[in-house]
Amino acid sequence: MDKGFSVSFEGDYVRVDSYGERSLDYARALWGDVTELCEEHNCYKVLGVSNAPGPMPTGDGYEHAGLFVELGLTGKYKIAWAELNDEARKATRFVEDVLFNRGLPGKAFRDEAEARAWLFSDDT
Repeated sequence: MDKGFSVSFEGDYVRVDSYGERSLDYARALWGDVTELCEEHNCYKVLGVSNAPGPMPTGDGYEHAGLFVELGLTGKYKIAWAELNDEARKATRFVEDVLFNRGLPGKAFRDEAEARAWLFSDDT
Protein backbone atom coordinates (compact mmCIF):
# COMPACT_ATOMS: atom_id res chain seq x y z
CA MET A 1 0.00 0.00 0.00
CA ASP A 2 1.29 3.47 -0.93
CA LYS A 3 1.78 5.64 2.16
CA GLY A 4 1.70 8.90 0.20
CA PHE A 5 5.32 9.63 1.08
CA SER A 6 8.77 8.14 0.80
CA VAL A 7 11.69 8.47 3.21
CA SER A 8 15.25 7.58 2.23
CA PHE A 9 18.78 7.96 3.57
CA GLU A 10 20.93 9.84 1.06
CA GLY A 11 24.35 9.52 2.72
CA ASP A 12 24.49 12.87 4.52
CA TYR A 13 20.79 13.62 4.96
CA VAL A 14 17.37 12.01 5.09
CA ARG A 15 15.07 12.85 2.19
CA VAL A 16 11.28 12.96 2.42
CA ASP A 17 9.01 13.20 -0.62
CA SER A 18 5.43 13.92 0.39
CA TYR A 19 2.53 13.69 -2.03
CA GLY A 20 -0.30 12.27 0.09
CA GLU A 21 -3.03 13.65 2.31
CA ARG A 22 -2.45 16.50 4.70
CA SER A 23 -3.57 15.47 8.16
CA LEU A 24 -2.14 14.87 11.60
CA ASP A 25 -2.38 11.09 11.19
CA TYR A 26 -0.46 11.30 7.91
CA ALA A 27 2.14 13.56 9.56
CA ARG A 28 2.50 11.13 12.47
CA ALA A 29 3.28 8.27 10.07
CA LEU A 30 5.65 10.39 7.97
CA TRP A 31 7.61 11.86 10.90
CA GLY A 32 7.66 8.49 12.65
CA ASP A 33 9.43 6.98 9.63
CA VAL A 34 11.78 9.99 9.50
CA THR A 35 12.84 9.65 13.13
CA GLU A 36 13.41 5.90 12.75
CA LEU A 37 15.66 6.41 9.73
CA CYS A 38 17.51 9.32 11.34
CA GLU A 39 18.22 7.26 14.45
CA GLU A 40 19.26 4.23 12.38
CA HIS A 41 21.85 6.28 10.47
CA ASN A 42 22.71 8.81 13.22
CA CYS A 43 21.86 11.54 10.71
CA TYR A 44 19.62 14.43 11.73
CA LYS A 45 19.54 16.62 8.62
CA VAL A 46 16.18 16.26 6.87
CA LEU A 47 15.18 17.59 3.46
CA GLY A 48 11.46 17.39 2.81
CA VAL A 49 9.82 18.11 -0.52
CA SER A 50 6.05 18.31 -0.64
CA ASN A 51 3.71 18.64 -3.56
CA ALA A 52 0.69 17.15 -1.82
CA PRO A 53 -2.74 18.46 -2.74
CA GLY A 54 -4.47 21.13 -0.67
CA PRO A 55 -3.40 22.80 2.57
CA MET A 56 -3.23 21.11 5.96
CA PRO A 57 -6.15 21.96 8.26
CA THR A 58 -5.14 24.66 10.77
CA GLY A 59 -5.87 22.48 13.81
CA ASP A 60 -3.66 19.67 12.47
CA GLY A 61 -0.92 22.19 11.74
CA TYR A 62 -1.10 23.51 15.28
CA GLU A 63 -0.75 19.98 16.67
CA HIS A 64 2.64 19.53 14.99
CA ALA A 65 4.42 20.90 18.06
CA GLY A 66 3.04 18.13 20.25
CA LEU A 67 3.76 15.58 17.56
CA PHE A 68 7.39 16.71 17.25
CA VAL A 69 7.85 16.50 21.03
CA GLU A 70 6.18 13.06 21.14
CA LEU A 71 8.51 11.73 18.42
CA GLY A 72 11.68 13.34 19.81
CA LEU A 73 12.17 15.79 16.94
CA THR A 74 14.26 18.16 19.03
CA GLY A 75 17.09 20.61 18.46
CA LYS A 76 19.49 17.92 17.24
CA TYR A 77 17.46 17.88 14.00
CA LYS A 78 17.79 20.39 11.19
CA ILE A 79 14.71 20.19 8.97
CA ALA A 80 14.31 22.04 5.67
CA TRP A 81 10.88 21.66 4.08
CA ALA A 82 10.25 22.71 0.47
CA GLU A 83 6.56 23.34 -0.17
CA LEU A 84 6.00 23.23 -3.92
CA ASN A 85 2.21 23.59 -3.79
CA ASP A 86 1.36 27.31 -3.78
CA GLU A 87 -2.09 26.55 -2.33
CA ALA A 88 -0.50 24.88 0.72
CA ARG A 89 2.35 27.32 1.35
CA LYS A 90 0.45 29.51 3.86
CA ALA A 91 -0.48 26.47 5.98
CA THR A 92 3.11 25.20 5.82
CA ARG A 93 4.38 28.58 7.03
CA PHE A 94 1.89 28.36 9.89
CA VAL A 95 3.39 24.99 10.92
CA GLU A 96 6.86 26.56 10.71
CA ASP A 97 5.72 29.38 13.05
CA VAL A 98 4.17 26.92 15.51
CA LEU A 99 7.39 24.90 15.65
CA PHE A 100 9.59 28.00 15.91
CA ASN A 101 7.52 29.43 18.78
CA ARG A 102 8.10 26.23 20.74
CA GLY A 103 11.81 25.98 19.98
CA LEU A 104 11.38 23.02 17.64
CA PRO A 105 13.20 22.46 14.34
CA GLY A 106 11.75 23.15 10.93
CA LYS A 107 12.08 25.83 8.28
CA ALA A 108 9.87 26.16 5.19
CA PHE A 109 11.01 27.13 1.71
CA ARG A 110 9.44 27.75 -1.72
CA ASP A 111 11.67 25.31 -3.59
CA GLU A 112 14.05 22.43 -3.10
CA ALA A 113 17.23 24.29 -4.07
CA GLU A 114 16.60 26.97 -1.45
CA ALA A 115 15.83 24.34 1.21
CA ARG A 116 18.92 22.31 0.35
CA ALA A 117 21.17 25.40 0.46
CA TRP A 118 19.93 26.26 3.97
CA LEU A 119 20.13 22.65 5.18
CA PHE A 120 23.82 22.42 4.32
CA SER A 121 24.70 25.93 5.47
CA ASP A 122 25.96 26.81 8.94
CA ASP A 123 22.75 28.81 9.50
CA THR A 124 20.52 27.29 12.19
